[in-house]
Amino acid sequence: MSYLEPSEFVTKMVDSGESKIFMSTKDTLIRAIMAGAILGLAAMFAITVAFKTGSPLIGALLFPVGFIMLYLMKFDLLTGVFMLVPLALLDKRPGVTFPGLLRNWGLVFLGNLMGALTVAFMMSFVLTYGYSIDPGALGAKVASIGEARTLGYQAHGLEGWLTVFIRGMLCNWMVAMGVVGAMVSSSTTGKIVAMWMPVMLFFFMGFEHSIVNMFLFPFSMIMGGDFAVSDYLLWNELPTALGNLVGGFLFVGLPLYYTHVKTSAERAKNA
Repeated sequence: MSYLEPSEFVTKMVDSGESKIFMSTKDTLIRAIMAGAILGLAAMFAITVAFKTGSPLIGALLFPVGFIMLYLMKFDLLTGVFMLVPLALLDKRPGVTFPGLLRNWGLVFLGNLMGALTVAFMMSFVLTYGYSIDPGALGAKVASIGEARTLGYQAHGLEGWLTVFIRGMLCNWMVAMGVVGAMVSSSTTGKIVAMWMPVMLFFFMGFEHSIVNMFLFPFSMIMGGDFAVSDYLLWNELPTALGNLVGGFLFVGLPLYYTHVKTSAERAKNA
C-alpha cells in the first residue's frame, strides 16, 4: 500500500487545510458543488440497492464508491474541511486566519448544498417521469426515512436533538478517518481501501452526515415526506452539522496533530 508514517501524512493534513484557505472562490465552489452532487448520487445508489435487495449491509458496502470518487478528484465536503482547515489555524500557518476559515466553510457549505439539491431534483424527476407519475415504493421508503429522522427525533425533545448531535459526531469521526485514509498511502489502491472501511461503518450504523442529508431530506420532501423545512433544519441539519464539526476535529484532527506534529519530549529512560 506504500504506507506513509503518521508524521508524514499529518503534515499533509495541515498542508491541505492551509491550501483550502487560499483557494479561489471559483475553485472552492466548483469542487464543493461536485462533491455534494456525487455524494447525493452515492446515497441514492446505496438506498436503492438496500431497498431492492432487502439488505442494508449491501447498501453500506457500496456507498463508499461515491466518497472515494470525490476525494480522488480532490473535491471538498464540509465534513472534511471541518477537520482539515482548523489544523492550519492551530499550526499558525502564515496568512491563515479565523475569518479565512469561516469563508472556506461557508463556500463549501453553499457548494455542497447546491450540488446535493441538484441531484435531489434530478433523481425525483427521473423517478416520476417529470412528476407525472407516482414514485412508487422506493419514493415512499425515502419519504418515510425523512419523517423518521426529523419528526422521530422531535418526538424525544432535547434528548432527540442530542441524539442527532452525537450521531453527527460519530459520523464525522469515521468520515474524517476516511479523509485521512486518502493520505496514508501513495498508491490509489491503498487510498481506496483506507477510505472504504470507515465510510462503510458510518453509513451502515445510521450516523448522521450533513451533506448526505442535504440531498436526502429535500428529496424525501419531494417524494411526499410529511415534514417541514424548519423540521429538517432544527431537528436534523443543525445538530448534525454541529456534531460533524466537533466529531471530526476532536476525535481525528486534534489527536493526530498533537501526537504526531506537536509531540512532547520523550520520557527519560531509567538508568
